[in-house]
Amino acid sequence: MNQLCFDANGNRTFMFQSTVYIFTLVINLHSFFLIYGQWRPNLNETKIVSGGYGGTAEGIIPTSSITGPAVRYNPDFNKRIQVTGFGSSNMHHSSSSSSSMAAEQTTRGVAVEKLEYMKKWGFNTYKCTKQMISERFGRGSRTVDLEMEAQIEVLRDTKRKYENVLRLARALTNHFYNMVQTQHALGDTFADLSQKSPELRDEFGYNAETQKLLCKNGETLLGAINFFVSSINTLVNKTMEDTLTTIKMYENASRLEFDAYRSDLDELNMGPRDAVTMARIDAAQQQYHVHREKYERLRSDVTIKLKFLEENKVKVMHKQLLLFHNAISAYFAGNQQQLEQTLKQFNIKLKPPGAEQPSWLEEQ
Repeated sequence: MNQLCFDANGNRTFMFQSTVYIFTLVINLHSFFLIYGQWRPNLNETKIVSGGYGGTAEGIIPTSSITGPAVRYNPDFNKRIQVTGFGSSNMHHSSSSSSSMAAEQTTRGVAVEKLEYMKKWGFNTYKCTKQMISERFGRGSRTVDLEMEAQIEVLRDTKRKYENVLRLARALTNHFYNMVQTQHALGDTFADLSQKSPELRDEFGYNAETQKLLCKNGETLLGAINFFVSSINTLVNKTMEDTLTTIKMYENASRLEFDAYRSDLDELNMGPRDAVTMARIDAAQQQYHVHREKYERLRSDVTIKLKFLEENKVKVMHKQLLLFHNAISAYFAGNQQQLEQTLKQFNIKLKPPGAEQPSWLEEQ
């Protein structure tokens, strides 16, 4: 702390602990003189102690002889000088503090939300696992819709059969593509031999023309079979799979959750009816109604998708089976005109002549 001391000649001197204190004191005194004009302390009732607190009595100097006003107010100070800096600094500090507090509150809110979400997820997972184990060991009951279960089983069986059709159609495409490529190579060989074997020119020429015609019709049939395979693939691996995904959500999530909360409500209803149990029953009933609405909504979605899938399947397969039959029949009957008409009927466009026909694996 600062102390007021006297030297050997009786002159007053100031001692400071550091230069920082000196600078602060000068600034404060300057502001004080500007505000009050001059400083004339009234030391009539003041004692200056040399040596600080706890000093000896010899250091006490009476000041009753000093007279004059202690402070004189200068009213012109506010007009001359504007004091700035303190308010803006405080405002900046306050703004920074508010921003940091807001950011901290936001972070804390996000953490609380995540914790609450994890708590609900863990509680729900526990209930569903308990219900699933109870069903596996035959101690728990499950909600069954016999009509919908039958439709779902028919869909899964249909999907397996259509996957087999798709596998066989792809195998036919690969084998037929290899045959067409062989016919193309054979026709080129016959044509070359027709030029190099004058004695068999006509025979090689006939066979070369036949193989080229078969190759051309084979490429047309390949276009029809590829379109058939692509349509069946879309039906099986996209349309049916989308419906089965909704069914899995209905069976494994919605139905299981609904039965889990239903079982909890049944257990509470069979217990005692005290105040604590009644509060738990009310909470369980609310959760039961929430999951029942979710179950009914997803069940309705499954019903609608099954209906639309059946209509779409019939429409797609009617068109594709007609295409497959007409194309195969026209090819093996040697009716090139009917084969080309079949492709036009189903809006199938082939690659231009000379373009290499890719295999099914390349198209996938």
